[in-house]
Amino acid sequence: MTTRERETEREIEKVRERLRERERAIKRESEREREKEKERERERERKRERERERERERERERERERERVREREREREREGERKRERERERERKREREREREREREREREREREERAMESERERERERERERKRERERERERERERERERERERERRESERDRERERERERERESERERERERERERERERERIERKRDQERAIERESERERVREIERERERERERERERERERERKRQREREREREREREREREREREREKDQEIAMESERERERERERDREREREREREREREREREREREREREREREREKERETDRERERLGERDGEGEREREREREREREREREREREREREIERERYQERAIESERERSRLRERVKERERETEREREREREREREREREREREREREREKSKREREREREREREREREREREREREGRETKKEQWIARERVRERESERERDREREKERERGGRERERERREREREREREREERERERGEREREREREREERKKEKRKEREERE
Repeated sequence: MTTRERETEREIEKVRERLRERERAIKRESEREREKEKERERERERKRERERERERERERERERERERVREREREREREGERKRERERERERKREREREREREREREREREREERAMESERERERERERERKRERERERERERERERERERERERRESERDRERERERERERESERERERERERERERERERIERKRDQERAIERESERERVREIERERERERERERERERERERKRQREREREREREREREREREREREKDQEIAMESERERERERERDREREREREREREREREREREREREREREREREKERETDRERERLGERDGEGEREREREREREREREREREREREREIERERYQERAIESERERSRLRERVKERERETEREREREREREREREREREREREREREKSKREREREREREREREREREREREREGRETKKEQWIARERVRERESERERDREREKERERGGRERERERREREREREREREERERERGEREREREREREERKKEKRKEREERE
């Protein structure tokens, strides 16, 4: 090896070292930038998590506040019940006191009892109106939640539209960048042709240095293209991460909706239990009234027996008087008393009919309550079926998005392949142009011709090596792509398996709830 060749080799090595150093610096800078981006993303995620935690805490606080309000309401209801019980006790005491009074006082007592019954019926009607208003408010809240879900879907659709628009803008920017690269390449090609015309007539050393520089520039362009492809892959990975975060947010919203539905079902169950307790209290009050009426009938029978004894005494007296000749005037009084007793029996029959009507009304209310419970259970089941259908639609949309991403990746691969093919075609065209230029210029000496042949062979060897590297990259890319698709299919299978298991657990819990409800209903029926 001559001194000139060693000098050239050292210069080439220095240039290579500088290039390697620059590449390492670029890689370190890219790594730092990616690390910063990851840290920012983690910080944003922590902020979002804190915000979600605060929102959940506020929701729990609102739930506790609602529970405290309900507890106060139940306490007021129990206090009212205790007051009414004390009032009824006092009323019973007064009733026993008034029993010992005259007939006119008993008549006023019966009127007051009638007014009390009317007041009780009025309270029952008021409670029924309150329950209707509560159901109307519940329906209004359901409509409001439906409107909120609709607004949420619209926001998600708008976000996806903006994401697609940004994606298209990035594609256009990439296309402009590639066009600028092609323009720079053409400019470099023109400059290189111009330099070639001057350099071909230069001395051997200048030609050698030019050849070395040409090789380095070609390698630099190859590295630049590789870096561009790396940046493109990084942008794709960034878009993929963004879509993954969007899917995660979507899953989080889905879980939030699930929690809301569970809370709604729990609240509905609590309301149902409260209504059941109210019905139990109502039945207890009805049984108390029935016992009171039974006691009233017992007292009435006792009075009837007392009157019978009085009549027996009076008949004995009548027989005595008859023997004494005073029968006529006393017989008239007896008939008057008999008419009074008949009127009393008629009033008793009237009260019995009123009690029968009250019992029929109570039975009608019980039947209506059972129908209301059936309708409520049907609505709960319908909401659960709707939830299951919504999950199925969401899974279908997820599969469709996955297929769309697969098609997008396939288009990207095709596009990249076509781009590489065009690049190789342009390179071959430039090489043919340079060959024609050199043929037109001619070769002055055999040495120049030999140098030209060597250069051609060198370029052919370089192109062959480039083709080999390209094939190797394509084989490795296909292998990685196949492995990635396999991993994605595996994750999809696992996710479907988890969904299926969760659905099974939900159905199992639902069956257990239904069994418990049936047992409770059977126990209530047996108690009744």
